[in-house]
Amino acid sequence: MSTSSWSPFRLYSIGALVAVLLLSSSCLFYASCTRVDVGHVGIRVHLAGSERGVEDAPIVTGWVMYNPATEEIIEFPTNVQNVVWTADLHEGSPTDESITFASREGVSVNADVGLAFHIDRTMAPRLYSRFRERDISVLAHGYVRNVVREAISEAASQMEVQDIYGVRKTELLHQAQAAIEERLGGDGFVVDQLTFVSALRLPPNVVDSINEAMAATQNAIQAENRVRQVRAEAEQNIAQARGEAEASRQRAQGEADAILIRARAEAQANEIIRLSTSPEVIAYRQTQRWDGQLPVVVGGTSGVPVLTLESSQFLRISEQERSDRLRELLGSTPAYAPASDATPPAADAPATQ
Repeated sequence: MSTSSWSPFRLYSIGALVAVLLLSSSCLFYASCTRVDVGHVGIRVHLAGSERGVEDAPIVTGWVMYNPATEEIIEFPTNVQNVVWTADLHEGSPTDESITFASREGVSVNADVGLAFHIDRTMAPRLYSRFRERDISVLAHGYVRNVVREAISEAASQMEVQDIYGVRKTELLHQAQAAIEERLGGDGFVVDQLTFVSALRLPPNVVDSINEAMAATQNAIQAENRVRQVRAEAEQNIAQARGEAEASRQRAQGEADAILIRARAEAQANEIIRLSTSPEVIAYRQTQRWDGQLPVVVGGTSGVPVLTLESSQFLRISEQERSDRLRELLGSTPAYAPASDATPPAADAPATQ
């Protein structure tokens, strides 16, 4: 039967069988196989020969073939490790692994510390070559813990205990984490997080002093807030009083202006009336007000007396000046001219009874 008549499935089956046979023969040749799990790297260690020692390049996840007589495969974790150093004997280690450090004043502070870290896969061979330890927890509770304790102690020695217990606790952790990253980074450690997993433990007398200082600070802040409130209310009252005074002044000014305007208008009106009093108007009004009775004492002839009064006698200005001033007061209004229906009767017209 020719190969052209083989089906694709048969070809695939034969290829898989050949691969299994090759893998089996390789394992028989090397005498052993192992698998590197996910989240780990394999470190090949040469036990004999001129190249004995740790191989620099790590082995990625998957099956690995090696000769157990001359080689060893160390599986090293690269996933995130969470370590807690606590005083609680039921968490983490059965011994007290909490970390104690001192403030700038020398006050002892005890804390439960947590660290999350992982190993850079490219540097795993170097880390193993230095410590020859395949159990990462042994490194964490030994070498790594010492580095963390030293970094926290150095950062805390620059701060007062009240700041460590209060507002600068996060700053302390940030400074310590930066120092840890600098010291462990060369060995392949990558720090993900450093934290206090419980409240800081201080001597009772120090806690009482800090609480009293905090209470005094809070009272001072409250007193300052009250002072600011009183000052703000006083300024508000002053502003309101100024506003009311300004409003009263504006009202008084408005009333005074109104009175002045009315007075000026009345004065102008009176002046217009005074200047409008011509001889004809005076004669006409005299006639209007005359009751027809002759004076008791009559001198001269027996004719009806005609009362006349020149405007210049009481205005004390000439007729031309009177006319000009009246025209000025009236603006564009023409000089007074009596209406046709208000023309006074002639001086010698007889008065009607």
